[in-house]
Amino acid sequence: MKLLQKQENAIYFLKDKTSQEVIYGGAAGGGKSALGCLWLIENCQLYPGTRWLMGRSKLKTLKETTLNTFFELASKLNISNQFRYNGQENIIYWNNGSQIILKDLFLYPSDPEFDKLGSLEITGAFIDECSQLVYKAWQIVKSRIRFKLKEYDLIPKMLGTCNPTKNWVYKEFYQPNSSGKIKKYRRFITALPKDNPHLPDSYLESLLSLDKNSRERLYYGNWEYDDDPSALISFDAITDYFSPEHISEGSTRYLTIDVARKGKDKTVFRIWKGWLCVERFEIKKSGLDEVVKKAKDLMRKYKIPLSCIIADEDGVGGGVVDFLRCKGFVNNSRPLRKENFANLKTQCSYYMAQKIEDREVGEICNSGDIRDIVGEEMEQIKQKDINKDGKIKLISKDEIKTKLGRSPDDWDSIMMRYYFELNPIRKTRKTYNF
Repeated sequence: MKLLQKQENAIYFLKDKTSQEVIYGGAAGGGKSALGCLWLIENCQLYPGTRWLMGRSKLKTLKETTLNTFFELASKLNISNQFRYNGQENIIYWNNGSQIILKDLFLYPSDPEFDKLGSLEITGAFIDECSQLVYKAWQIVKSRIRFKLKEYDLIPKMLGTCNPTKNWVYKEFYQPNSSGKIKKYRRFITALPKDNPHLPDSYLESLLSLDKNSRERLYYGNWEYDDDPSALISFDAITDYFSPEHISEGSTRYLTIDVARKGKDKTVFRIWKGWLCVERFEIKKSGLDEVVKKAKDLMRKYKIPLSCIIADEDGVGGGVVDFLRCKGFVNNSRPLRKENFANLKTQCSYYMAQKIEDREVGEICNSGDIRDIVGEEMEQIKQKDINKDGKIKLISKDEIKTKLGRSPDDWDSIMMRYYFELNPIRKTRKTYNF
């Protein structure tokens, strides 16, 4: 079976003695699933008695998609008599003793540490649509690759295929590859539909007729777009947020502080002039005294009154609020104005996202790293249960932390700015009777 040029490139890295993790894809129609299935077939034939994993986020989807591709390719290669499939055990048994084990790799709340994979020993793994997994699942699977490696002089090998998505694949593979800083044991290969001459023109035309976000991702392989309908902030709006020439400085100055919890995360300070963030500072693994001192320094430097300062009051932040006597932000407190939100944080995040989408907020930032960090966090501000009635909810901070591999501290210091819009500073003027 003749491979596409991009597939041959991937196979080269899957056979070398350096590359351990290979990501292939980046758009629709690039032959992703076929590559993974062919790789597993060849390995099972070459190395008798080995065990290989074929995984996806959900087992049901794996059986309906990737497994069907496997059977179609086996039929074309006329090798269906070399194995048998046990649908109850979810294992493909080869006549030479090799196995392909089908696995559900979804992060279930009942198994946050993936203990279900604890006793698994495999020779290698192919994970289809790996961007649908959390990063921890990818890491746990890799830690289980040790079976018969010495016997066949192999090294751990993982193949992941996916479409463009702003999550750990973007952060760990796409971005480092684009900047030439990808780790030496990792490879990223972009495969686009136009790289596949076997696709009918009608299919390519159908991709081009999709909405802008889907077209950018699935036809052009643009990783900077996310077409999740629950996302509240678009890529274009995030880009405009960091190009704030259209935002004028306001006369009132504010300081928002997202305080590190238990000293584990960084503390982020933002200085605002109206709706324009003019400065950002951070302290890593900071103690209470250090945070309070930095806040007071910023107050003096930018002449910000206490009534225009707000700090996250959860955990260590409560001490900061007590020492500064500034406003405290309690994430799970009731929303203001009796509006239909799950809590205050959801209310401020929702409205701040709306304001960013309307191009009414901006930030002066000269650091590309900070722009990337903030952009990643903004893209994860998504409405939860979008099709259900009831109070408006957003995906939790813990969910975002799982996807990003870090705490979204920057977004918290941004969304708190909206508190002053919901609860504006009261100004009174004395009147005198003469």
